[in-house]
Formats: sequence, C-alpha cells, structure tokens
Amino acid sequence: MKVYQAYNLCIASELLLPELIESQGNPDVIVRFGKVGDVTGVEFDRGSNFLGDLPGVGKFVIHKGCEVIVDTLPGVEEALLRNLVLGPILCVLLRQRGLLVLHASCVDINNKAVAFMGGSGWGKSTLAAAFHTQGYDTLTDDVMPVEIAAGCPTVFPAYPQFKLWPEAVASLGHNSESLSPVSQNSFKLAYKFPRSGFQQNPLPLHRIYVLSKGTNHEITSLQPQDAFIELVRHTRAMMAVTETEFVASHLRLCTELVKNVSFRRFTRKPALADLPELVKLVEHDLADSADTFTTVSSSL
Repeated sequence: MKVYQAYNLCIASELLLPELIESQGNPDVIVRFGKVGDVTGVEFDRGSNFLGDLPGVGKFVIHKGCEVIVDTLPGVEEALLRNLVLGPILCVLLRQRGLLVLHASCVDINNKAVAFMGGSGWGKSTLAAAFHTQGYDTLTDDVMPVEIAAGCPTVFPAYPQFKLWPEAVASLGHNSESLSPVSQNSFKLAYKFPRSGFQQNPLPLHRIYVLSKGTNHEITSLQPQDAFIELVRHTRAMMAVTETEFVASHLRLCTELVKNVSFRRFTRKPALADLPELVKLVEHDLADSADTFTTVSSSL
C-alpha cells in the first residue's frame, strides 16, 4: 500500500492515487480491494456501515469512516475507479467521520477559507481556478469537508487538482491539449498544479458564496433561512447516508454553519472572459464585509 495525505487524513491505499500527495505515518483510513461477500458480522445501515453499488463498476463497503473495501467488476478503468473513490466514496467516509461535506470549491484569501458552492456545471471549479491563476492558494475542488468544533468551522484541504472543462482551461491561459481527461468517458480535464499553489493546512471558513446564474454580475447578502436551504441542497452524500442519526446530525451541522459563517448570493452571467472581473468583485466584497447589507455590482 502507498500512503497519501488528503482531507486532513492519512490514507493507505491498494489503489494507486497519484492525484494525492504521498505521505507517511499511521493511516487513519485504509482503501483496499476485496469481496463484499466476505464481509461478515456487519449490519449495513446506510450510516456507519455503508454498502453501495455503482452500476457497471462494482460494489463497495465504507466502514465507520476508517475503511473502504472496493469490489470491482472485471475491466473497470483505473482512472474511473480513482475518480469514484476520491469523489462519492470519500464523501460518504468523511460524512461518517462527522464532517459536513459540501459541493463547493475553496480558496485561501488572507489565511481564511472562502468557498464557492453550487451544483454541477455552475462554475465552482472555474472560479476557484481563476483565483488560483491570480496567485491565491487552493484548498478544495468540488468536495469541501467542514469540521465544526466549538462554533469554529474549519475547512480540510483536498489535493492539488482541478477538474475543468476544456474551454475553461483555455480561458485561464492554459493549453488544454496537454491535459488528460479525468476518466475515459469524461469531458472534463484533470489540471494538476504544484504544491506551491495548494494550501495544505486546514483554515477557518470565513465566507460561502452561493453561485447563481443571471444576466449580470452581482453579490448580495443571503438571509440565514435561505443559507440553510442552500446548505441542505448542496450537501454531498446526503441522499446516500440516510440513517436517522446522520440525518439529524446533518441538520445540526447546517444550523451551526449558518450561525458562524457569512453567506452571499453570487450571481454571474456566463462569460469566461469576465473571470478576472469576478475575482475583483469577490475581493471588493470581502474588503467591504463590515457592512453585511452591502450590495456590490459590476458594470459589465
């Protein structure tokens, strides 16, 4: 097994995970191949003992946030399997470990975590990559785990890679032809970047921008009840981990996050050429954060 670091965890894996940073030490999590039928004495409950099925890929067991057993079908592409382990499977595992796992990308601005949350195709990765291009370090892309302890939400870093559409890669000044697809049938490209642009230390979560599409660029305040709805809407693994205790815990975590983090609605029109202006818009909004009712609009 190789040992890696991601999400503030030491992960030992029989499956090679070159996206992650290699590490050392006693593993917090073990990922191994095995047969689901060989797992005995475990009652699967859609909570701490999770049995999942990925059509065309195989089955997997996620046990108490510490172990992943992958039972693949013959001929499954390794890149696809890695994408699933680092995506939906780890989302369930992180949820088992008591973290709130959001569909968000996150960057380091003045030693604080600033996140962009939204659904697939809403521009989370592209916006975070635009900040990265401007010299800001990145914490997460697409999967953002948050620990909430004593009213202090903290984001755990993922690994130094974005998954971007080819046109987004080109708009950021990179050569899309030099990048490989995330997996064989994926249209997104894997853009790996140096550790120097990756924030490896957990950071306090300062603000979440909830992404929306519109006809102009605008940042507005978001009321607590609306922020709560958006958190529930954009929580990863919520529809998978349905055991009663985990559902109740999820709602408590969302409530705590709303109490301790500021939220903004970030409406943007679809225009990749405007990415530098969007970065400035967020920078100005953060600088103006003392006034929670400020509305910042661009003239674009």
